[in-house]
Amino acid sequence: MKTPNFLIYLTVCAGVTYLIRMLPLVLVKKKITNKYALSFLHYIPYAVLGVMTVPACFFATGDPVTAVVGFIVGCVLAYFNKSLLTVAAGASLSILAADLIITYLL
Repeated sequence: MKTPNFLIYLTVCAGVTYLIRMLPLVLVKKKITNKYALSFLHYIPYAVLGVMTVPACFFATGDPVTAVVGFIVGCVLAYFNKSLLTVAAGASLSILAADLIITYLL
């Protein structure tokens, strides 16, 4: 990519990102009191995190079986309110165990 084109693209991306973050602050002056709007805004970060994380879980290992095992173990540990480190370590170790079982026993 040529440098002048890159600088144009970078400037446009920076401008769009700035506008997306700045416009709600400028356009919405009063406090939001609508309980439905507040509920919607409260759940947006969780929805975005889920949309970004869950598909990556299934394609990270290269083997769908080990990915599903790791996903299930991670969900079970998270359901029982384990810490993030425990969930990540448990899912990773279960993927390793499933891979070893598939490789050497099957």
